[in-house]
Amino acid sequence: MSTPVHDAIAALPVPGEWTWQVVVRPRRRTLGIEVDEAGDVLFAVPSDADPAAVARAVRTRLPRLAREVRRRRARPDVPAKELVGGTGFTYLGRRHRLKLLPPGDGRRVRLHRGWLELPRPSAADEGARRIARWYEACGTRWLAARLPSYASRVGLPVPSVEACDLGPRWGALGQDGGIMVHWAVLQLPPPLVDLVLVHELCHLRAAGHGAAFRREMRLVLPDADAREELFAEAEPKLWRGAVR
Repeated sequence: MSTPVHDAIAALPVPGEWTWQVVVRPRRRTLGIEVDEAGDVLFAVPSDADPAAVARAVRTRLPRLAREVRRRRARPDVPAKELVGGTGFTYLGRRHRLKLLPPGDGRRVRLHRGWLELPRPSAADEGARRIARWYEACGTRWLAARLPSYASRVGLPVPSVEACDLGPRWGALGQDGGIMVHWAVLQLPPPLVDLVLVHELCHLRAAGHGAAFRREMRLVLPDADAREELFAEAEPKLWRGAVR
């Protein structure tokens, strides 16, 4: 459905091959732009959005947005793993090989002497879910220890934090202001996990990804731009639970 905001964006030099839409989110106060896994673009606007102001904001972000759309559309197939002995799994940038153990009461997924131990599952999907839950539990503890220092730098009280499955998103804010990080991010080295954590923390100060948000990011992480480039290279390779 055409709206004044939609028409204002359509008048910009938006590439004709893009698939995009405008959605009104009354709780928003500023423009939000999301690019999904397929490279489709969603412009989220408040109910009282000024079409001209939205168009100006979108115009300034078109070059960066175009790079993100190209990257999403060129991304490889979702990585999948085979749950056999010796398969590599990475936690906080360090690689560990999988060791399958006989199933038994009290056995659990754990890191032990350089191995990621998994009681042999009845099906590969079940094993993947158990490994994902291990990432969630370990990741939540690691993030909770990491967060107070960054919250102090931003000048905010320490919010709650959780590693969980966020589908196509790497980070998000809960309705209560808590921070959520996709468990798959915990495969990355700490500086890149910190990037996602700080990204969401800065959203508690500045909505959207405009100049105010970028200032907050660089105050906490002066090398945020370099980390973002490394993250963009690494994230398509992250395992998110697919098995073969």
